[in-house]
Amino acid sequence: MEKQLADGRILRNFAIGQLGWALLSGVVSNWLLYFYMPSEETIAAGMPLFITQGIVFAGMTIIGLITAFCRLVDGFIDPFIASKSDSLNHPLGRRIPFLRWFAIPFGIMTVVVFTVPGMGGEVFNDVALLVCLVGFYVSLSLYCTPFNALIPELGRTQELRVNLSTFISVTYFLGTAFAYLVPTIAGVFEGAFGIANSYRVTVAILAAIAVVCMLVPAYTIDENLYAETEPSTTPMGASVMKTFANKEFQVFELSDILYWVAITMFQTGMPFYVTSLMGLDESMNFVLFAGMTVVSLVFYAPVNVLAKRMGKKRLVAFAFFFFCVAFGVTSVCGKFGIPALAWGGAVAVLAAIPMAVLGILPQAVLADIAEFDAVKTGENREGMFYAARTFSMTLGQSLAMILFSSIATIGVGGMGYRITAVVATAFCLLGGLVFLRYNEHGVIEVIEAHTKALTGVSEGE
Repeated sequence: MEKQLADGRILRNFAIGQLGWALLSGVVSNWLLYFYMPSEETIAAGMPLFITQGIVFAGMTIIGLITAFCRLVDGFIDPFIASKSDSLNHPLGRRIPFLRWFAIPFGIMTVVVFTVPGMGGEVFNDVALLVCLVGFYVSLSLYCTPFNALIPELGRTQELRVNLSTFISVTYFLGTAFAYLVPTIAGVFEGAFGIANSYRVTVAILAAIAVVCMLVPAYTIDENLYAETEPSTTPMGASVMKTFANKEFQVFELSDILYWVAITMFQTGMPFYVTSLMGLDESMNFVLFAGMTVVSLVFYAPVNVLAKRMGKKRLVAFAFFFFCVAFGVTSVCGKFGIPALAWGGAVAVLAAIPMAVLGILPQAVLADIAEFDAVKTGENREGMFYAARTFSMTLGQSLAMILFSSIATIGVGGMGYRITAVVATAFCLLGGLVFLRYNEHGVIEVIEAHTKALTGVSEGE
């Protein structure tokens, strides 16, 4: 059956699902460390200590070890889930069933991460956090890997691909921005429940909202109308090997790992940069991130247009290098007698520009690579490519959590937090240099030649 091209309504409904899972991911990424390894200011405000604090092994903290282990477990599960999704034979398609089955468990596990590890003594809580966090990341993968595999299937032309990437980037940033509301909303409940339980109530409320969002694409998109639903017959091991054999994907994957190390250190550090370095109230986290999001959204339209005119590679490389400036400024914030709000505004504006680019284009680049590979091999293994990207995110975030939780303990007066920003700068610079090796021209050339062979008309005509 001839597949339809997705219209604006389908793209928007799909993007709402991104808002949901970005909200859940943002809650854990931004507040897990803040909740379980609180700063001196937060402890003074009444936050109890639930898990083992300080360095426990080879310069690493218990929460750094736990989060790194959980993310690595998730990374190795991703290819299995991708293979199951690619090979699923179901009347609803290969991806939609997963979205329906696992949206609610994903929301539940987010709440569990902030509740169960506080129900016992220190050792119990350490073990409980490990188990609950593994469950969270597995449920994340069960929803997000099939979800992301729909990106190249719904974005079947270069224009649709960039538009879809723009939509999901908007909702990703909105979801992440809403996640920064946690302390603000928790403040409403703090008088009645105490600081820790107010955070838990807030996470439960946001998780319920996120689940509703994640179910929107699951029940409003007919996958059979827009995507290839023929199950793949390639075994998981062979599919993984073929995916990583693609040279352009190797470049993308390495640069992506470096990017996720840098951006995760920055996002994890934001609450500490705001309170400990800038001296602002924790509620300013949302204000600054919201401002960063608004400024970033202003650049979305130009990024969308420029990507179609000049290609994605140059814009992505530019964003990597510009992020280095933002991270570098963060490393010295609070110094030189400059007002705290001025530092916050500077960091927000500087980070907003590369966030606009890197929020949109990497997904579109990966969709190009997945289609390029399908043309070259004759196999549609989109799920495996996006599982591999999830692995790069997993590996990068795992390394970032180990580095941040360890480096943050260095020195006094916030010195460790400043060093984390410097380290993030170095990873981002290296990521940009690696991405310059991506052969965008060759990838697009193969895709356009294949399109012209099938239809007699190239996309650009």
